[in-house]
Amino acid sequence: MIRSGYEKECVQVYSSVRREVLDECLAILGVEKLSIEEVQRIEWKVLDEKMKKWVQAVKIGVRVLLTGEKRLCDQIFSTSDSAREICFNENAKGCIMQLLNFGEAVAIGRRSSEKLFRILDMYDVLSVVIPDLEMMVTDGFLCGEAKGVLSGLGEAAKGTFSEFQSAVQNESSRKPMLSGEIHPLTRYVMNYVKLVVDYSHTLNSLFAESDEDESSGGSGSHTDDGEENATPISRRVLALLSILESNLEEKSKLYEDGAMHYIFLMNNILYIVQKVKDSELIKVVGDQWVRKRRGQIRQYATSYLRAAWSRALSCLKDEGRVALKERFKSFNACFEDIYRVQTGWKVPDPQLREELRISISEKVIPAYRAFLGRFGSHLESGKHSGKYIKFTPEDLENYVPDLFEGTPLVIHHLRRKS
Repeated sequence: MIRSGYEKECVQVYSSVRREVLDECLAILGVEKLSIEEVQRIEWKVLDEKMKKWVQAVKIGVRVLLTGEKRLCDQIFSTSDSAREICFNENAKGCIMQLLNFGEAVAIGRRSSEKLFRILDMYDVLSVVIPDLEMMVTDGFLCGEAKGVLSGLGEAAKGTFSEFQSAVQNESSRKPMLSGEIHPLTRYVMNYVKLVVDYSHTLNSLFAESDEDESSGGSGSHTDDGEENATPISRRVLALLSILESNLEEKSKLYEDGAMHYIFLMNNILYIVQKVKDSELIKVVGDQWVRKRRGQIRQYATSYLRAAWSRALSCLKDEGRVALKERFKSFNACFEDIYRVQTGWKVPDPQLREELRISISEKVIPAYRAFLGRFGSHLESGKHSGKYIKFTPEDLENYVPDLFEGTPLVIHHLRRKS
């Protein structure tokens, strides 16, 4: 046909047939022809699946389909460089533009936190195949479009991360956790941030340009918690964790009981620390950050003891024989109330739970034993002593291990013989 002067017609027919074949291949890979408006109307679960399929389709589309198509064009049009170039460029254009249109729709779509990791997957795969595309395609427009979509996906990833940061900052649920447990926000943010670290390389390159703005801007880089030479993603993760901690501090104020305020903070900060230590996050935030939080947890424990037990301990002060009966009754009432309330509080971490119980035992039981040893005999000889001396030190030792299990209990006294 070319020798007979029908090169143009040959190219048109060949391109038409091959474009249909490539369209069918994309359809098999799960890529549909959708407008930008259609993509933006898709609900997240469906879109998530389409984004996953797109990532695979881009990889296979460029490295298998177009590579094969290039080989076929080179073979069939070996005698005509112009026909070979035109045919391949045309066929590649139809295939690539269909993929790029979806990528562009995602890039300019509504920002929401859950999209970040899929967007980063899309960015990564496109950045990997663009050099392959540039080697095969001589059409500068097509390569330019691909780079434009790549840039758009990069901006979308940065914007989505910022959107997540704002969402954490503005999360303002006013319902306190009933037993002082780990807040759902804490779990969600830490699981999210662990995934962020998996994309550190990509995010570092994306955020590198805006590094200076970020470190001097309103969100702050919180370099006091990390290294001065921290990477862009390290600074942002530290800032995000700082925002989470501030939010948790606000949520702790919802508790009317001051002691529960500290239990809630201990539970949540320890959960954050453990998630950091048990993952790649430790490389991002550093040991100094972890040490500082462990110090905070110790301070919270001290504050808890003061808030929870000061009233009970004040009944045991050495004030001679003044109002002994009332002081024993007050201590009994305080202890029973603490036991009833704090058996219902939950400290999920077994080590923290045990450390708190040991601290309580070391602070309360020796004080009660000394008070009982000094003044118990003054009441034991009188009538109804069991009404005032309800506990032995051993009783208290047996009751303390019931605290922080998350199941409210009540003390039932056996009648003592006077």
